[in-house]
Amino acid sequence: MALFGRSGKAAVEKTPLDGVDTVLADLDGVVYAGAGALPYAVESLTRAAADGRRLGYITNNASRTDADVAAHLRELGLDRTAPEEIVTSPQAAVQLLRTKVAPGATILVVGGEGLISEVDRAGYIVTASADDAPAAVLQGFSPDIAWTQLAEAAFALKVPEEEGGIPWIATNTDWTIPQARGIAPGNGTLVSAVHIAVGRLATVAGKPETPIFEEAITRFGARRPLFIGDRLDTDIAGSQAAGIPSVMVLTGVDRPKHILAAPSTSRPTYILEDLRQLFEPYPATHTDGIRTTVRDAAVQIDGTELRVVSPGTRPIDLLRAASAAVWGSGRAIFGFHVAEQLYADPFIHP
Repeated sequence: MALFGRSGKAAVEKTPLDGVDTVLADLDGVVYAGAGALPYAVESLTRAAADGRRLGYITNNASRTDADVAAHLRELGLDRTAPEEIVTSPQAAVQLLRTKVAPGATILVVGGEGLISEVDRAGYIVTASADDAPAAVLQGFSPDIAWTQLAEAAFALKVPEEEGGIPWIATNTDWTIPQARGIAPGNGTLVSAVHIAVGRLATVAGKPETPIFEEAITRFGARRPLFIGDRLDTDIAGSQAAGIPSVMVLTGVDRPKHILAAPSTSRPTYILEDLRQLFEPYPATHTDGIRTTVRDAAVQIDGTELRVVSPGTRPIDLLRAASAAVWGSGRAIFGFHVAEQLYADPFIHP
């Protein structure tokens, strides 16, 4: 966005929410970490809805039902949240399962109630044992998953699918999940354990695959959606692939160093410190190919050096300027010597 128009007057800087009719948000790391709400999340989403926008939630977490998630959000203060406003990776996984196995078949489910209930609701028979000759394996996250469940999945998947083996669908492969006490292993680590045992790759249903985003757009009738996430590899990559403008909020998993290193396939439209900044005019980025400026923060590329010219008054603007400089250079982050200040992390996260 140019700072000045042809008239010489300052251009109006729009907020990330301007023109948006539907706000789609991830949950873990965006709305809450563990059981508790993240700072400013509930108030900001409530305000966004009060301005006439539709709210919807897209989550890869397969441990709970949509009704349980909606109840949790109501407890946190998002009072009008209904189950149909929650789009889950188990729902996406079952939609994918229907393309491979007809309802009525027996499915080995490794996961929590959120996945089990969706499989059952779709008309399949749920089992936890490879001895029941399942027609497919569906795997999702639950904090209670044990080695015995992973072993049953491995037993059922011992024959590769191309050699007549059964399909294996994972709700998601998030490596980590934000919790109140910090960052914990996610479903990707559990899927990887089975992968190492059987030498097969799962088909992934949730983010960053696009069907879960397409389901949300259809369900909410969104014409001008905005997606909010905290992970580049799932949230931002998925929304970018689906053609949805995105917000990267620094209250969850990925940090400034990850944003600086983001590949072209997972770069957010907006970078926010927390959700209060949804309502702030988003500042313009200016560059002459060497120096990049956002408000009073500026960085400069000198050969292989990415250095700070001015830290500015707000760390978020320095991160925005540095990210724009790296992304606009056409070079990967490892091609630079990066000023240590640019890896600083003064932002809210679990």
